[in-house]
Amino acid sequence: MQVYILPESKTRIDKWLWTVRIFKSRTIATDACKAGKIKINGLEVKPSASVSRTDKVEVRKNGFNFQFEVKELLKNRVPAPIAQECFKNNTPITELEKYNDWFTGKKSSVIRARGTGRPTKKERRSMDDFSDFDEFDEEEL
Repeated sequence: MQVYILPESKTRIDKWLWTVRIFKSRTIATDACKAGKIKINGLEVKPSASVSRTDKVEVRKNGFNFQFEVKELLKNRVPAPIAQECFKNNTPITELEKYNDWFTGKKSSVIRARGTGRPTKKERRSMDDFSDFDEFDEEEL
């Protein structure tokens, strides 16, 4: 497959976010810019703002803060393995761990006895409370 890297030094931020697959559609990327969830070099930007190589892009998505550095500008949307080569992910490790935990759904499921049917609302809440239980810290004891 042929990659279409732009010879120009700038492209629109909403288009870049879409081409490197940070957002599923360009419309969603545009809406994120309008909502103030995208920053270039620390400044909130409009969808038409230009991004160039070596710019720092901050994206607030699903309650997580991602940080990227632009390495390449693309003309068209490309497959994910190629898109990952076009930016450097500078997101802090703690934020990535929170995102991975959320994305993989590490919440454990409760096993119920066979034939007991669906839990009632009260039973479900008690199961949720139980599954949210963390071990006590040494200081709390």
